[in-house]
Amino acid sequence: MTKIAFICVGNAGRSQMASALAERERAERGMDVEIITGGVDPAESVHDEVIKAMDEISIDISDRTPRQITPEDIEDVDYVVTMGCSVEQFRPDDWDGESFVWELEAGDTCEQRAELSHRIEQFFDDLE
Repeated sequence: MTKIAFICVGNAGRSQMASALAERERAERGMDVEIITGGVDPAESVHDEVIKAMDEISIDISDRTPRQITPEDIEDVDYVVTMGCSVEQFRPDDWDGESFVWELEAGDTCEQRAELSHRIEQFFDDLE
C-alpha cells in the first residue's frame, strides 16, 4: 500500500483540502492508498472558508481537527507533500521516502482548491 502525507503549518487549510481531495481521488480510482495529514504548528480548527470551499464541491470536512505531525507519523510514508513548511522539521533521520514542496499562491481559497485538485489528479496519475 502507498502512503502519502499532506503537511502544512497549521493543518487548517491547504493540507486539509489536499487530503480531502486525495481521499476523493483515491475512491474514484479505487486505489489502495493511505492518506494522512498534519501540521507543524496546528491551528485550533479548520478555517471556515476552507470548510465552505470544500462544501461547494460536495466534500464535507466540517468534522476535521488540525493535528500535530510527528516523525512517527511518517516513518513508513512513501511520499510527503509539504505546503509552507519543510519536511526537515519533522522527518525521522532514517526516513527514505520522497518529498515534494507545493508552493501555492496566497489568497483565494477557491483558487487554491482548484490548484490542489489539479496537482492531486496529476499526483495520482503518476502513482498509477
